[in-house]
Amino acid sequence: MLTAGRPGDLGSVIHLLRDGQPRTRAELAQLTGQSRSTIATRVEQLLTCGLVAPTGEATSTGGRPPATFAFNPAARVVAAVDLGATHARVAVTDLAASVLTQHLESITIGDGPERVLGRVATIVRDLLAETGRDTTDLVGVGVGLPGPVDHATGRPTNPPIMPGWDGADVVGILRGLLDSPEVLVDNDVNLMALGEHATELPDVDHMMFVKVATGIGSGIISDGAIRRGAQGAAGDLGHVAVPDGPDVACSCGNTGCLEAVASGRAVAARLTAAGTPADASSDVVSFVRAGDAAASAAVREAGRSLGAVLAGCVNLLNPSVIVVGGSLAGAGEHLLAGVREVVYRRSLPLATQHLRIVTSRAGGTAGVLGASTMVIDHVLGGDALESLIQDRAVRTAATP
Repeated sequence: MLTAGRPGDLGSVIHLLRDGQPRTRAELAQLTGQSRSTIATRVEQLLTCGLVAPTGEATSTGGRPPATFAFNPAARVVAAVDLGATHARVAVTDLAASVLTQHLESITIGDGPERVLGRVATIVRDLLAETGRDTTDLVGVGVGLPGPVDHATGRPTNPPIMPGWDGADVVGILRGLLDSPEVLVDNDVNLMALGEHATELPDVDHMMFVKVATGIGSGIISDGAIRRGAQGAAGDLGHVAVPDGPDVACSCGNTGCLEAVASGRAVAARLTAAGTPADASSDVVSFVRAGDAAASAAVREAGRSLGAVLAGCVNLLNPSVIVVGGSLAGAGEHLLAGVREVVYRRSLPLATQHLRIVTSRAGGTAGVLGASTMVIDHVLGGDALESLIQDRAVRTAATP
């Protein structure tokens, strides 16, 4: 989602140019309603900091052909971080959220913020070096965490599967480690929703992204924008009780939560108890792909439990697409069949008339794509863009 900016500011100019189409100063003045002298100043500022580059000349109707300009996504880079209970995916992207390089490794989120974020910072520096950049080229860092986050402060709030992270100053830690001007933090599934929306479903204004992995959560896109709720807790699907579900203890302290019944961890525990040892979602998916009947049945039942909760969401939010991602989504149609079976039966016909329930096309990169998109939309809009240009001007003046 492009950030339009206020009329007359730099954001409104960059908003127009981010679609990649070259434009002349006159076209920019006409489209923004700004004077030609203002546009000339704005374009010069953007050229100086490299965010805009000349692309040639437009066709002339007489006289000297006017120069054209386009957005230059290679001008700076973004570090995008997707943290799960057991994984860290880190990417460096350009300003169009195109992944330049990325790294995936196993972690334990319970090791705490200092250790995990220290490792993240090391990976970021390695990836920057791999792309021939350094931290001075970094406009910001976007981070997704597997738990509730106060988006305004970037601090996790009582995250059930993140011991030692409650209230952690994620922004301050990463700023100190990477000297980044901007660090933005959100719930991981919000960022997956942003990533899927921006890269795969840009024309869909109403959608839900549901992550089914060690935990379960959802991100809500409504009217083309992410909806976080009053305290950032919107979409916490995993701790909604499953209607008529089993009375299973959940990590949040309640019983019968969707996460305790239908997450990858819950399905793995159920299979293990039945004599098929499984430690995680990946084991469950492997059994399903190998044709194991018990694993396939367990995943379909998990899908039905998920569908029972999603049916209420469909009636309440009326999305046109539900995207299912996360590690257990690797089980494919077995999971989706269970979801569809219950959602289409228990939701209102009007709400399901055009509803599609699909697996994620962005796959494992949805989180880093969303983290990058979050940072880019923030940095290229309004006051943050002005600060970026002033910072570059100061750096340029200080260079001998």
